[in-house]
Amino acid sequence: MIPPQLEAADCILQEIATVGRRLEAMDSKISDLTVASASIRADIAGFRETVNDLDQHLTIVEGQAAALPDQEAELQSLQAKVINLEDRSRRDNICLFGIPEHKEGSDIKTFLKNLLPELTGLEFSPPLEFQRVHRIGPLHKASSDRPRPVIACFLQHEQARQTISAAKCQGPYSLEGHEIRVAADFSRLTNEKQKAFLALRPQLRNLDVKYGLFEPVRMYYHIIVLLYYGYSMYSILVEVVCL
Repeated sequence: MIPPQLEAADCILQEIATVGRRLEAMDSKISDLTVASASIRADIAGFRETVNDLDQHLTIVEGQAAALPDQEAELQSLQAKVINLEDRSRRDNICLFGIPEHKEGSDIKTFLKNLLPELTGLEFSPPLEFQRVHRIGPLHKASSDRPRPVIACFLQHEQARQTISAAKCQGPYSLEGHEIRVAADFSRLTNEKQKAFLALRPQLRNLDVKYGLFEPVRMYYHIIVLLYYGYSMYSILVEVVCL
């Protein structure tokens, strides 16, 4: 028969062994938690680095966004200068619309030297001289209905201006049933602005308002302003210029 003391000691040893196994399991779990915690710390450090990078990028983007209005204004100024330079480079040019295809023959310069005095009513002195003359764009299939414009670059700028002014004063000119029109040569953007301004002409005519266009794209019109002073009424003429 086993003494009670030995049975109690054996139970205590079993309990101690059980506690030891539980401690080992806890140690394993703590090790796993330690590894996971280290991984989480590494992830947090990476997140912090990413947030810092994003914050730096955000600061750069905010600075660039703040500079956008100045850059846009500078871009518009540069664009206006480029358009102005292009328009100035075309000051010696005129465009002629409506000249039938092949009417000029093989020598378009000589053709214009004979046509422009009739079209403008001017006697050019010195005689007209051109740097170059050619049609613009590809030949249309229905060329008789839509002749290509002719662009002429004068050797003397003053003759180009005289031609445009005189053609406007002379009014419509017909060549074999085709109305010939003369216009100054401007850049594409300037032409688009002119079209936008000229679209207002019907409305101004309906209102019986005098208007005009300063080349290249400054439109003006006259309006009557009525002023009341006491029992008297006065009218003044105001010129409005659209830049």
